[in-house]
Amino acid sequence: MRTTLQRRRIRVRGIVQGVGFRPFVYQEARRHRLTGFVGNDADGVFIEAEGAPKDVSAFVTALRDQAPPLARVDGITEQDLAPRGGEEFTIVASRGHHEQRNTLIAPDSAICADCLAELLDPADRRHRYPFINCTNCGPRFTISRDIPYDRANTTMSGFPLCARCRAEYTDPADRRFHAQPNACPDCGPRLSFADRREQPGPGDGPLDRAARLLADGGILAVKGLGGFHLACDATDPTAVAELRQRKGREAKPLAVMVPDLATAESLCAISAEERRLLESPQRPIVLLRRHHGSTDMTPVAPDTGTLGVMLPYTPMHHVLLDAYRAVRPADRPAVLVMTSANASDDPIVYRDEDALAQLPGIADAVLLHDRPIHMRCDDSLVRMAPGGPQVLRRARGHAPAPVTLPEASPVPLLACGSNNKATFCLVKDDQAFVSHHIGKLDAPRAAESYARTVEHYRRLFDVAPVVVVHDYHPRYRSTRYALESGIPVKIGVQHHEAHIASVIAEHRITGQVIGVAADGTGHGPDGTIWGGEVLVGGLRGFSRFAHLTPVPLPGARQAVRRPWMLGYVYLRAAFGDDADPAALPLLRELPPERTAALDRLIADRAASPLTSSAGRLFDAVSAILGLRHHNQYEGQAAVALEELALRHRAPTRALPPTDGVLAEGGPIDTPALVRALVEDLRAGCGPAETAHRFHVRLATVLAARCRAARRRHGLDRVALSGGVFQNTLLLGLLTTELQADGFTVYRNAVVPCNDGGLSLGQAAIAAARLRDLLHP
Repeated sequence: MRTTLQRRRIRVRGIVQGVGFRPFVYQEARRHRLTGFVGNDADGVFIEAEGAPKDVSAFVTALRDQAPPLARVDGITEQDLAPRGGEEFTIVASRGHHEQRNTLIAPDSAICADCLAELLDPADRRHRYPFINCTNCGPRFTISRDIPYDRANTTMSGFPLCARCRAEYTDPADRRFHAQPNACPDCGPRLSFADRREQPGPGDGPLDRAARLLADGGILAVKGLGGFHLACDATDPTAVAELRQRKGREAKPLAVMVPDLATAESLCAISAEERRLLESPQRPIVLLRRHHGSTDMTPVAPDTGTLGVMLPYTPMHHVLLDAYRAVRPADRPAVLVMTSANASDDPIVYRDEDALAQLPGIADAVLLHDRPIHMRCDDSLVRMAPGGPQVLRRARGHAPAPVTLPEASPVPLLACGSNNKATFCLVKDDQAFVSHHIGKLDAPRAAESYARTVEHYRRLFDVAPVVVVHDYHPRYRSTRYALESGIPVKIGVQHHEAHIASVIAEHRITGQVIGVAADGTGHGPDGTIWGGEVLVGGLRGFSRFAHLTPVPLPGARQAVRRPWMLGYVYLRAAFGDDADPAALPLLRELPPERTAALDRLIADRAASPLTSSAGRLFDAVSAILGLRHHNQYEGQAAVALEELALRHRAPTRALPPTDGVLAEGGPIDTPALVRALVEDLRAGCGPAETAHRFHVRLATVLAARCRAARRRHGLDRVALSGGVFQNTLLLGLLTTELQADGFTVYRNAVVPCNDGGLSLGQAAIAAARLRDLLHP
């Protein structure tokens, strides 16, 4: 009896190009005895499959459930066709541009186990070849000029395949089938070395010279996947100090790269979850707690007990570290500083000509290769926090994978994000393409990079926005970009509402939440600077339920750089003229003429706007405790305060300092928190316990306001966002107390809680409100 045949047209959308999806489809079709074809186009992957109905159904299930490791299937559509017969299943050529392009580009991925084994195998033809890759690993986003993701549309187009590589590329059974960056030493990119100090010796290759320079205490610029790094021996304090001086990075922690997990474990305590992050295909920098008494990393990461660590993620990193281990001093572990190659606040350098022009004043030599980088992309930064991983910088390995919004936008839109830790977000339907980290837009090169990156994303994902969304702050460069963009419809979104909306978007929450937004700065609609807010609402609107007591911010930016000014402000707010200089070191250290000048500045409301910022409260407490009087980088005083608090190991139980703190709504009496802090010091509490008690009190009063909001509004879901929640102690204390009270707590995980996640929240708010406007 002849079996009835079924033919089905199948469309697969998602991250399905450059990840081995077509050979996977080919193998599955053969396994299920199907005929037909598969191919790529600008919409994703198209398939026609014919066979027995049960085999066709099993094939479609396999497409969804057994996709390759780097693939992400977002949707499958099917249409029945008349059977046509046929004898085989084939892979057909890619099709060109459609009216609308909906395919996705995969993020760059770390070298896979198979390629690493070949890299280290002396018998393999790619032994120690720094550009080995396959469909399961290697560059994707940073080399893509356009879609579909074919070699002609990447920066590999200038490297014709040799016969052996072409055979792999065209063999559906080979793991390098249509691996667009596929290459070997005969036909692919090559390393070079530019050194202003010496000439190469006989037989010296680029890797040997680079390794010797590092071992001699030099500073090396290294071209990676998304840009150049600056590298030096992390165990050499002189080299680290020289790198800091040349880069203009006085104290901010530097990331390190180690050759393997064993070296990482010799430096830091690593949990099973942190090990998975380190070894994941994304290979982010992972923020880890340092061991006491291990190799001294203080010059690399001063004033903090953490260290940003990453494993090698490109074959070039592996062979460079191998070469370095062979020549480094025997008593030192192979640990390299690996920080972005740029002057402070500029974007990472990614073009060869820029590296050779800009980096000679910073690096002693440059390790180059001739595969162009089309799109710069920094390293991602992740840490384990209460509840799971927390992305602090979303870039390589994560971008440009989209986030699915809880509600689709009725029109394409662009959300422009913030000024610091800038990202933007393009939205098409329910897909939100949050850009990789761009940086601080005050630097001219960063502003130029922002504009170019917007255009690249618009072209790559075929988004022509008709609505642009921006922060309320009129002087943000991202706001100015939006207002000058020429996009006809402009929507302003308040900074802290966008923070809470980013959590709502990530978790696809419907309805209303209580939102706690805690950060350094955000333009409030009342003309003050917000930053310690309890909000109630959802994507269609928020109300301000409670906030930290506003205090003057003397000189605005001036006070952000000088926490001692905020310490003085808060002591005056807490004690008035009764503050005792003899009992408070900060006041003892300030001469009368300085306090008089500061009092005059505070009295000038135009020069000293009011702020409810939680970040500024942390600065003030840090200064009162004598930790930091000046910030050399953003958040330095707050980091020092958290580190001090973490040194307190004994149990700490603290009640809210006054009943006024527990009022139903309105201002939270933060001067009362400062009075309690001073009382702790007077009662003989040590600095670490005092810092810890401050964290406990702040978590307690915020939880109390959430309970009050629940009583008034009947809500039991709380969203936490804002840069202050990078403080894992505060995050853990508040989360624990809220959960004990029966709240469901949400926080950012996919996008940063700092301003790097703001563009997603702006986009989610605009999408929801546009739906109401256009589809009432």
